[in-house]
Amino acid sequence: MKWIVGIIINAVIFIALAGYFTEGLFVESFTSSIIASFVLSILNIIVRPILVILTLPVTFITLGFFLFVINAITLVITDSLMGDAFEISSFGFAIFVAILMSLANLIINAAVIKPLQKR
Repeated sequence: MKWIVGIIINAVIFIALAGYFTEGLFVESFTSSIIASFVLSILNIIVRPILVILTLPVTFITLGFFLFVINAITLVITDSLMGDAFEISSFGFAIFVAILMSLANLIINAAVIKPLQKR
């Protein structure tokens, strides 16, 4: 259940970011944002741990900030798998989207998800 809620939250974040940053991020519809969020979650399960292990020294030296680059790489892979339904203009913008998504997920989890779990 938590995984499905995470997919829906990420899909809403994709739609919000695509609406606000029209030049850098394009999402065709809410359905494509759900699919992109699902693909991103699968990539986070399979590809992200491999990238984290391979880049562990760099991540350690940068005090964890390199994880945003790893998140951007998974976003770019999602972009390439989704075709025209989900587009990110550049790798730099993918890093920017990764940072914004991390912040949005942090705020949503702290403000909404955690209080609901305490009930």
